[in-house]
Amino acid sequence: MNILAILLVTLVAVEHVYFLVLEMFLWTKPQGMKTFRNTPEKAEMTKVLAANQGLYNGFLAAGLFYSLIAANPVAFHFKVFFLCCVIVAGIYGGLTFSKRIIQVQAVPAIVALVVVLLVG
Repeated sequence: MNILAILLVTLVAVEHVYFLVLEMFLWTKPQGMKTFRNTPEKAEMTKVLAANQGLYNGFLAAGLFYSLIAANPVAFHFKVFFLCCVIVAGIYGGLTFSKRIIQVQAVPAIVALVVVLLVG
């Protein structure tokens, strides 16, 4: 696998670990509220939903990390599948919550997917 593809997949996976931490552990803390532009009241009311969302981001990260250590063809298929999941989630979040999500989540995954597909 091309080093650029490995780096890009790793970047997307690490990004999703960061989302997990923000949503599961920092949602009601200043950093989480600032990141998601929440008030303390709104953050408190939505913390269970955010934690669930964070857990799903963790599953995306786990799949991407697994794709980096698995043997082909499984590794390739995992990369494509999980990057596509990230892209769909990023586009959905961008359309339903904030356009910024497309830039932060979907675009890096699209770039990674294109590179993965090009290097096979």
